Amino acid sequence: MTEVETTAPEGPKTLGAADIQTIMAYLPHRYPFLLVDRIVEIDGDRSGIGVKNVTFNEPHFQGHFPGQPVMPGVLLIEGMAQTAGAMCVAARTAPSAPRIVYFMTIDKAKFRKPVVPGDVVKFHMTQIKKRANMWWFRGEAKVDGVLVCEAEVSAMLVHNND
Repeated sequence: MTEVETTAPEGPKTLGAADIQTIMAYLPHRYPFLLVDRIVEIDGDRSGIGVKNVTFNEPHFQGHFPGQPVMPGVLLIEGMAQTAGAMCVAARTAPSAPRIVYFMTIDKAKFRKPVVPGDVVKFHMTQIKKRANMWWFRGEAKVDGVLVCEAEVSAMLVHNND
């Protein structure tokens, strides 16, 4: 993970970023189910922004919907969860990385606008709560700053000895 220092009204803040190789080290997902290309502006496990470049080459566009391709909403939610999960793994102070991140819940999901090939989706994730090895996040997916999807998601990190 790379880090960048910024100046905020409350003082300097170090923000991290994760490229695709780092995300793949944090999460077990692979093509076609890895739905985050990079994560920017990571503030520990408190907040971060995942980026997904939507292309026509993705397999779900062959059947959803032919002639008028739309990214399935469930994949937008999964992109939010993957962004949050990678942030949680990156923020862990334990000497070994978790074995797996389990997606636990989806609440208050709303789909506002369709996402189509050529869009760049940004998953804005903010931690709501954390307890032991569980996290709850509020997510907003945006394209060009416009809200296209929102939801609350939770995840649990599991180690080999759990």
